[in-house]
Amino acid sequence: MTHSSLRAEVEALASGPLPEDLTRPRAVFERLKEGLNNGSIRAAERDPTGLWRVNAWVKTGILLGFKIGAARVIESGVPFSFVDKDTYPTRRFGLDDRVRVVPGGSTVRDGVYLGPNVICMPPMFVNAGAYVDEGTMIDSHALVGSCAQIGKRVHLSAAAQIGGVLEPAGALPVIIEDEVLVGGNCGVYEGTIVRAGAVLAPGTILTGGTVVFDLIRNATYRREADRPLEIPAGAVVVPGTRPIRLGVGAERGISLYAPIIVKYRDESTETAVRLEDLLR
Repeated sequence: MTHSSLRAEVEALASGPLPEDLTRPRAVFERLKEGLNNGSIRAAERDPTGLWRVNAWVKTGILLGFKIGAARVIESGVPFSFVDKDTYPTRRFGLDDRVRVVPGGSTVRDGVYLGPNVICMPPMFVNAGAYVDEGTMIDSHALVGSCAQIGKRVHLSAAAQIGGVLEPAGALPVIIEDEVLVGGNCGVYEGTIVRAGAVLAPGTILTGGTVVFDLIRNATYRREADRPLEIPAGAVVVPGTRPIRLGVGAERGISLYAPIIVKYRDESTETAVRLEDLLR
């Protein structure tokens, strides 16, 4: 089944009531998961002009998997009880996958692509539909949400949260491009794009409602209409504040959280980032 015919099948199943016999829908969904697992099908990808585009039919198919799945008890070999849809078991990796999943409580759901030399430090979680490219490290307590797209040689530091955007199907997921460093306890949500080589200092939070202040280029970045918030390539972003200028907030000296771009990557930043390689 080609991707175009698979897409037609997914969209047909999603557009009307499901048949009583779910054999065919399950077979279609398994083909979709096969493509997600091997990376040939993605929830979002660059078009020929270099712009990121969502593949809404893929996200529709992922949602279909929840609709046709049946709840079951999952035997994990540990003294905990798990119940989930049988369409989304945990992924199993072998040596041929060239992925390191260090023991200690990590979970990667079926329907996820992990590229060669990805390292998963425990405990971490990757949700269905995500794409994590080669050489990336997912550190302890990090989350990669559903349909998030993570580039090559990214470091998601401890407790980093990369949000999932599964619904609506037409919404762009969170995208972290190549060689980005996401510091500890960062959160990137609501379809934000972090361009190649950017550095997010620990504690930086980026959402659709966040305004980012660029002190170097004297610019501000925010989500506008159908355009997501974008962090420029090579930007170094730190948590900051901006004062409230009017009303009671100004009278009381209250400030609001504001991410601030304080520099762009230079030799000193490169040295700090290269130290991350020692962890690999």
